[in-house]
Amino acid sequence: MKRTIMSLIGAAAALGAVTGVAAVAAPDAPRDSAAKGGTRLPVERSALLCPPPTSSEVGDTTYTAFTPKGAGGKAGAQGTAGLLPAQPGKQQDGKGKDAGQGAQADAQPVAPLKQPGTPVTATTDRADAPALVGAADGALAPGWTVQQTTSIAAGSGRGLLGLSCAAPDTDFWFPGVSTAKDRQDYVHLTNPDNTPAVVDLDLRGKDGPIQSASGENISVPPHATVPVLLSTLTGTPTQDAALHVSAREGRVGASVQAADAKLGGDWLPAAADPAPGLVLPGIPADATSVHLVAVAPGKSDADLKVQLATPNGLITPAGLETLHVKSGMTTTADLKDLTKGEAGSLVLTPADGSSAPVTAALRVTRGKGDKQEMAFIPATRPVGERATAADNRDKGSTLSLVAPEKGKDAKVTVTASAGSGGGTPVSKTYTVKGGSTLAVEPPRPQGLKGSYALTVTQEPGSGPVHAARTLALPQGALPAFTVQTLPDDRGTVVVPTVGEDLSLLTK
Repeated sequence: MKRTIMSLIGAAAALGAVTGVAAVAAPDAPRDSAAKGGTRLPVERSALLCPPPTSSEVGDTTYTAFTPKGAGGKAGAQGTAGLLPAQPGKQQDGKGKDAGQGAQADAQPVAPLKQPGTPVTATTDRADAPALVGAADGALAPGWTVQQTTSIAAGSGRGLLGLSCAAPDTDFWFPGVSTAKDRQDYVHLTNPDNTPAVVDLDLRGKDGPIQSASGENISVPPHATVPVLLSTLTGTPTQDAALHVSAREGRVGASVQAADAKLGGDWLPAAADPAPGLVLPGIPADATSVHLVAVAPGKSDADLKVQLATPNGLITPAGLETLHVKSGMTTTADLKDLTKGEAGSLVLTPADGSSAPVTAALRVTRGKGDKQEMAFIPATRPVGERATAADNRDKGSTLSLVAPEKGKDAKVTVTASAGSGGGTPVSKTYTVKGGSTLAVEPPRPQGLKGSYALTVTQEPGSGPVHAARTLALPQGALPAFTVQTLPDDRGTVVVPTVGEDLSLLTK
């Protein structure tokens, strides 16, 4: 009996202690935070994974790391942020090294940050540049972003390849992959943790799942990266497929590198989680081809209303009022020169009461003949509180903002922050009319020398807004470019509000 009483007293004391910690951690919490289920606080640790940039002997890669100024972080903790080489794992086709060969225990961090608000760059021209595993903590953790930009001068996959290094997760969708003969698509799986990860790869096509026994139980060793050539997973070449990456044990970072014999190459990032409606922002004004691949991963067919958000409002593409996506299958639409010389964004909304989840991506092409270059635009989450594009140049950057809901205008503030080369930060506020796309040349820091970072912050009370940044760095007559979507940087997290509940003492 005494032991029971003491246990109850201990439970009450522990509950009181947790309540006290919550109060100290969030002294400025809104009064109604309990009703909302918690308090939003800056994260104290972030993780990012960058895949190997290229195996080309004529490739140059720039890494740009950035944390927005004033993002928060644990009081009194300046923090650290940097990337270290991952170990090369064994490729699915039997090539490559076993994990443990090549990574140096005393390797120096790549693009380490010392303070928020100032981007830091690092470069490499190595054909064997490794994947990178990174972490940030303290004041450098909230909104930490790393951009990997690679220029390849010649060969299959030539052009400009850009990627925002991804956070580890357990589930990814990549609509728009290909196992056709004119494409080489690799999915790069990187494990940031101390225990092995086990991953399944599932391909879907226009007729449903594509059978592949070799896509199951792929082991990714700790702190290692494993590339998988998608064409080795199936004997049936498939032009427009969707790849599902799921980790049954552990977690990984996943990105697809696509190389086309005619259209060059770029990274295909994971699309937003499947949902009844999607937004794909940032189609360049001079796009000569826009190709849509959508997949419905659930058990129900999806019907989507297709609209283009132009600078003047929402329009329906001729001949494509709706798109029907069968359960478990992919559906494609060739939108050709959809934008007609004006920047735009694709908005997919449920039609006829459909609520089935879908996800999608666009393959966008600029140029003609043998001077064509491709990039990918996956469906993306809204900007939310804040989003960042870490690598921007003095020329060639275009920021696309879309307010997808008619009648709900969006207002954002865009801040340009210069790197160590110098420059004074500049901010500018934009209003985007509901149902339209606004494409602008973003502000540049005064006295800019070198690259700079862009931070997009949504104003309170604004309607929803999605964003993308196009970086164009022509290679002679080749219109080399890449597009990165700008979802919320997840720099804050909701911490549940803790309160005393003495009723547990009577249970």
